[in-house]
Amino acid sequence: MYSKRVKQTSSQGFAQSYRRLQRRLGRIGYISQGTVFQRTPTQQGSRYVWTRKVAAKTVTVALSKQQYQWLRRAVGNQRELQRIVRRMQTLSRQMLFRTVEGVPRRKSLSKNVLGLI
Repeated sequence: MYSKRVKQTSSQGFAQSYRRLQRRLGRIGYISQGTVFQRTPTQQGSRYVWTRKVAAKTVTVALSKQQYQWLRRAVGNQRELQRIVRRMQTLSRQMLFRTVEGVPRRKSLSKNVLGLI
């Protein structure tokens, strides 16, 4: 009976963490892939730059200061989105392998095999 209570409590904890991540996803603003950077006045080229990969080639775009600031936030949001989704995937796998009965195994699956590390 004790083990069922522990499983249920940890399942509830996973579910709460997952819902918290879902709420964070809802608060993410505009997103964009790539990198934005600001060149120093001594460097050649446009002051504000956005680079990204398109069909395995790097594309570079000159930006205004306002575009740079906007894209900087969007790229940061993209990275946050990726972190949240990776965490949601990990929680999903933990929940699956802890709560859904699987095939009999001689030894338990490692964290590496489960993609938890």
